[in-house]
Amino acid sequence: MRIAMIGTGYVGLVSGACFSEFGVEVTCVDKDADKITRLQQGEIPIFEPGLDQLVKSNAAAGRLTFSTDLNTAVKQADAVFIAVGTPSRRGDGHADLSYVYAAAEEIAQAIDEYTVIVTKSTVPVGTGREVERIITKTRPDAEFDVASNPEFLREGSAINDFMRPDRVVIGAETDRAKEVMRQLYRVLYLIETPILFTAIETSELIKYAANTFLATKITFINEIADLCEQVGADVHDVAKGIGLDGRIGKKFLHAGPGYGGSCFPKDTLALVKTAQQYKSPLRIVEAVVDVNDKRKTAMARRIIDACGGSVNGKTVAMLGLTFKPNTDDMRDSPSLSIVAALIDAGARVQAYDPEGMDEAKKLMPDVIFCTDAYATMEGADVLAIVTEWNEFRSLDLARVKASLSTPIIVDLRNIYSPNDIEQAGFEYHCVGRPAMARSTSQ
Repeated sequence: MRIAMIGTGYVGLVSGACFSEFGVEVTCVDKDADKITRLQQGEIPIFEPGLDQLVKSNAAAGRLTFSTDLNTAVKQADAVFIAVGTPSRRGDGHADLSYVYAAAEEIAQAIDEYTVIVTKSTVPVGTGREVERIITKTRPDAEFDVASNPEFLREGSAINDFMRPDRVVIGAETDRAKEVMRQLYRVLYLIETPILFTAIETSELIKYAANTFLATKITFINEIADLCEQVGADVHDVAKGIGLDGRIGKKFLHAGPGYGGSCFPKDTLALVKTAQQYKSPLRIVEAVVDVNDKRKTAMARRIIDACGGSVNGKTVAMLGLTFKPNTDDMRDSPSLSIVAALIDAGARVQAYDPEGMDEAKKLMPDVIFCTDAYATMEGADVLAIVTEWNEFRSLDLARVKASLSTPIIVDLRNIYSPNDIEQAGFEYHCVGRPAMARSTSQ
């Protein structure tokens, strides 16, 4: 089978490469000619573990190609995936669908024979119907079906998520479209992956509901962490205690500075706006969005409080800038709000991130970027751990203490044991745990 993947962003590039690994012939299309040239030369524009080798091997095998020629790619395809961006629309928070609709119109003009047009982008309920209307209006003679196939890829483990997913969701309503999609995912049928066929609207809503539920779990445990601090409980043990309940589960119960990234912030907001539009407001999700926004700024206050209530004229060393480890994605990262608040309060911020600094430099012009973790700490008044990269989990504490002008650590990801850090001579501030751990799990 042949497919065209319109858009070579995170979703399009990972999905295209993984489909080619399944044996499908894939052409990834993008309007950015420079980006396509770099991809043709084997240069990967995003950091995702294993993606470079996956692209290289399938390109060498001839199953994965890159092009700016949408017309040719669509004409040759059995299915065309729309994987363009759907950012929050400036001003009102709704998803910006202009790229999706523009792609649909271009696809319509290129169709030669029966084609399944699949929305892979995260889109609000009703988008598939509008794509269908646009294609019919543009090409009344076109033979096609529209389907929805949302992605559930976690940055940092996206390839495994595609190859061994918990489930595949497909919104398709004709036998012909379902058969095309079955053939594309035939490899997953063989390993008995649950594949759920639904109406298009149901598929679109599943994606938003899933992301919003996970964002709600994160926000819930963050608020519980605040309560733990007030009553002397340990949020790690609370999370473990409730996570062992099979109805709740242990994932996404890690207290920290709030969720960020390319999905949760825009998807929770878009779902809120969709619900309001249909006069069926989601009060829980509205609270999740509000609490998460405020939490990011509150994390800066924690750093300021650790410095005695003021960081004016002081130096803050920050480890980790991306919204999570194993990605270079800075979109809606908590570090953006934290850095802005610290600089507004008069701090000098020195920072290091293993993969995110190229993007961070565009977004944080007032930050001093360092070459490694220890260089970041030199002469700093406080060390703040913002992203839980593995290389930060086993720092040489003696070297850290010697580098800092004041031995203060603010660990916003709880990657260290309070007992270990305090016994090493630091003043230690963490999230949702007593200053000295009393838990037997430590």
